[in-house]
Amino acid sequence: MFATRLRRVASNPGTRPLMPDASMAWGVSMIESSDLRMTRIPLNHGAGHLPALGFGTLIPDPAVTITATRDALEAGFRHFDCAERYRNEREVGRALQAGLATGGIAREDIFVTTKLWNSNHRPERVEPAFEASLDSLGLEYLDLYLIHTPFAFQPGDNQDPRDQNGNVLYDHGVTLLDTWRAMESLVDRGKCRAIGLSDIGLSELRPIYDSARIKPAVVQVESHPYLPETELLGFCKEKGIVFLAFAPLGHGMKPGLLEDPVISAVAARVGKTPAQVLLAWAVQRGTAVLTTPKSAARARENFDISRLPEDALDEISRIQTRQRLNPVVSTGVPGFIPQAR
Repeated sequence: MFATRLRRVASNPGTRPLMPDASMAWGVSMIESSDLRMTRIPLNHGAGHLPALGFGTLIPDPAVTITATRDALEAGFRHFDCAERYRNEREVGRALQAGLATGGIAREDIFVTTKLWNSNHRPERVEPAFEASLDSLGLEYLDLYLIHTPFAFQPGDNQDPRDQNGNVLYDHGVTLLDTWRAMESLVDRGKCRAIGLSDIGLSELRPIYDSARIKPAVVQVESHPYLPETELLGFCKEKGIVFLAFAPLGHGMKPGLLEDPVISAVAARVGKTPAQVLLAWAVQRGTAVLTTPKSAARARENFDISRLPEDALDEISRIQTRQRLNPVVSTGVPGFIPQAR
């Protein structure tokens, strides 16, 4: 029902176009608000605005995926980050189906991202992979499509190709720029509004940015006070690329960010939880952020952020601990995703 509803709304010329332009869907400039929850960050080339607070759908359990996505939508989240590799796009689509149908929310009120997996980097595989994701989500278009990692794996249906010794089988017959060109063609044909990259370092991003006809709109990477990625953030701000942080709460690692004494002290002082402090810090430094609450109560908590005083921001930014939680940037294999389900 949801897919039918979305397609009817999108294709009926008496309602709204398939891909509403930025002025219709979001307005032509950044929405300024003292309420951090309403922060929108403009995408380059008029491709709309990205809600700074996003819900990440890396949830292994299908049933929990559905309930958590519905709870996030009800709590106020309007930015949903998916991926082919998570193997749950269909469940996310079902959850959005139910939420939009009952909540009076239009398609253009939500921002949906998904990602091209490493085994589909060959240019001829990009559009079929995109269409499969679109079908699973039950959508007519995507707001954003990301290359999940800059590593190409052996092409095929096996998402985790390995040799007899357990080593990843990489594809050295395709370049990242080859894949990017195929991504650009999706935008040209109206398949998605914007494209970007994930799990990429500055050294890999620079040549793509320089060579790209359609510049990356978003770069999604691990970032938090233990991994501020200051240089990459500076480059993104300079070039008009949205910096989207994942694992902002430390992905549940203990002891970790949620137990950090600086974070705990700030939380106590401002009357917020450590999670709310970490999310507010991320948004106030000019980044978008993804969080994955798995219960209705946690979704409400994570959405209910408010501005931190400048001295609190400074205290958090002066934290000296440095730790990367996910080794994906060096292997292409996401450390938070089980190899098999």
